[in-house]
Amino acid sequence: MKTVITIFIMADVHSKLTRSYNMSRIKGKNTKPEILVRKFLFDQGFRYRLHDKSLPGKPDIVLSKYKTAIFVHGCFWHGHEDCKYYVVPKTRTEWWLNKINTNTLNDNKAISALQNLSWKVIVIWECELKAKIVHNTLKALPKRIRDT
Repeated sequence: MKTVITIFIMADVHSKLTRSYNMSRIKGKNTKPEILVRKFLFDQGFRYRLHDKSLPGKPDIVLSKYKTAIFVHGCFWHGHEDCKYYVVPKTRTEWWLNKINTNTLNDNKAISALQNLSWKVIVIWECELKAKIVHNTLKALPKRIRDT
């Protein structure tokens, strides 16, 4: 009796050219969620610096007056556990998991380093800025910044 082994290789739904173009359009800073938080903070009277290279992890928003660093994380790119926006891709799964786990490791290192420098760190997830809950997320932010 012959044993037949069938191997299925899931192909990307896009051509290499299309996938390359799509990936090139993904921004690392000045994303829509980040700009939403920045506009809110500015409207509330907070003044800040952006992507301060002198601080570990180059926080998205730095409020020096309050010694607070804010990271606005995309749920997919930073591996937000138990979030519907974090879905491991079915193609090149190992590569993606390595990429996301490296991002998460770097995030944790940066947060620890900032806390060791006595900075307060606030992480805002992309899913917390979706239409149904954005109001609650932003409303609580000034108190989180001012509280020590």
